[in-house]
Amino acid sequence: MRTFCRILLSCLPITTCFITIGCVMTAGTESSATGPNGLPVWAYHIVDPVQPEVIELKGSVHLPGSAKEYDASVTESFKEPPDWYPDEHPVPPRVVAGGQGGPAWACGSCHMMSGQGHPENADLAGLPVGYFVRQLEYFRNDSRKEPARMNEIAKTLSDEDMLKAAQYFSSLKPRPWVKVIETAEVPRTYISALGRIRMLHPEGGTEPIGQRIIQLPVDPIRTLNRDPHSTFIAYVPPGSIAKGEQLVKTGNAGKTLQCVLCHGETLHGMGEVPRLAGLQPVYITRQLIGIQNGSSAGAGVALMKEVVARLSEDDIISISAYLGSLTP
Repeated sequence: MRTFCRILLSCLPITTCFITIGCVMTAGTESSATGPNGLPVWAYHIVDPVQPEVIELKGSVHLPGSAKEYDASVTESFKEPPDWYPDEHPVPPRVVAGGQGGPAWACGSCHMMSGQGHPENADLAGLPVGYFVRQLEYFRNDSRKEPARMNEIAKTLSDEDMLKAAQYFSSLKPRPWVKVIETAEVPRTYISALGRIRMLHPEGGTEPIGQRIIQLPVDPIRTLNRDPHSTFIAYVPPGSIAKGEQLVKTGNAGKTLQCVLCHGETLHGMGEVPRLAGLQPVYITRQLIGIQNGSSAGAGVALMKEVVARLSEDDIISISAYLGSLTP
């Protein structure tokens, strides 16, 4: 059951104010620098073992600017997720919208009807149909690994459903979704069991950002209720954006990345090659790491594996920060 705590506005000395969740217990901090297979835990949104005590939210839920109303239990549904602004997109197919006879995991439950998703998943808005279908096929045959959800989900989809989902999300126009801010200090956070979303630590305070990207919802309650209008802030280490631009345009260790050759001069994609501009920085990081370590494979990934082989984790953070800072 989705839950909530009382809301507290906390203004921190890092250029913005946050809506934070004040809870009874102390939430756990990131317990280690790495997760499964040595992967950086901050990029994979691994849920903290100690969670705040929360109060169950019951009754009707409303969002600003929406004429819709849902019971709190519906806003967390994976089978029939909420569609807060149905006039902003085409009628979604059943594989996206769910409902009677639909899949157990409707695409819109994680990626929302806007397609832009949250940091723990992917931004699908405007993806080329061919690329989209190919990625689902990679998940289905385990060339691309995301065992928590996508491998299992892809195995349940028919070819027709894959194509319908691809055509729907391809028709959507992406919009600015993440504001990238460079800072040496970030608010203390933890990964909530509610949707695997990073939240402010209930005790408050700040800590050095270190070698991480910290991406937070501007309004956690609206984000948990799957509001496609509720955006994110991504904090990145100082100097990351400029360094990332240099890496994208020039290269690293004498090896030119040449992203523009495949992804277009403005990095908005070409043909069946997807855009990079404006994607969520944490997602870009996971993709680059996945290509490096082989958890994201397939025929179309071989060239990328060679390109990113020499990148350090710091390089990947910088590239992700730069690409995320661009207009989608």
